[in-house]
Amino acid sequence: MFKQVIFYSALLLLWHFLFSIKIWPAYLFPSPLKVLKAIIEGFRSHIFIIAILVSLRRALIGFGISILCGAVFGILMKKFKIIDDTFGKLVMGIQALPSISWFPLAILWFGLTETTIIFIAVMGSLFSITMSVYSGLKHIPKIYIQTARNMGARRMKMLWWVLIPAAAPSLIVGLKQGWSFAWRSLVAGELLFVSLGLGYLLMMGRELNDMSQIIAAIFIIILISVAVDRFVFGIMEARLKKRWGLEGAEAL
Repeated sequence: MFKQVIFYSALLLLWHFLFSIKIWPAYLFPSPLKVLKAIIEGFRSHIFIIAILVSLRRALIGFGISILCGAVFGILMKKFKIIDDTFGKLVMGIQALPSISWFPLAILWFGLTETTIIFIAVMGSLFSITMSVYSGLKHIPKIYIQTARNMGARRMKMLWWVLIPAAAPSLIVGLKQGWSFAWRSLVAGELLFVSLGLGYLLMMGRELNDMSQIIAAIFIIILISVAVDRFVFGIMEARLKKRWGLEGAEAL
């Protein structure tokens, strides 16, 4: 914690120093104090609160759909070789496609609606989660499955008590990566047309030539990403390490 305080304090001092020597005009490079005032004013007027709630709702809907579909696709790829050899190869190719590339297709399908933004968030995270589920199940030691079968585990019991716990490290990594992709895709989608949300605040800042609002919105986007990583996936990873006696390990 002390190192982090020193690091971020140094960044703020550097920021203030660059502002004070006026390399760029103040309207292009505002001071930390002006950005702080923009954040306070944004929350006071409820603009930031509304934008955060709207963006989080869209992100959670898209992420939830990605988890459900990704889990089904990953399990089917693991269970049926023909699906792995066909659909699996397609997933690997599509995974490398930037999610914003789906935007023209989404507009033609859904128009300039909220469904379009959610669709982009889904396409940003779906295939990452699919591959993490597939990879986690594929690399489970066969001895686990054989032992569970000898003890009478079948189907849902096998899935719930053996496969999911054994694949948990890979699943958590995939969920973490999937959320990151969904969040980035969502903000990118919100940038492309007026729709409220944090991306909308960035665009409004550009239209109004208000750099303070732009930087404030960027900070909020980053803080939400860090908070989700720390208080959602960080807790999941900590519990997993505790369950398997890996508290002292640096990584899963």
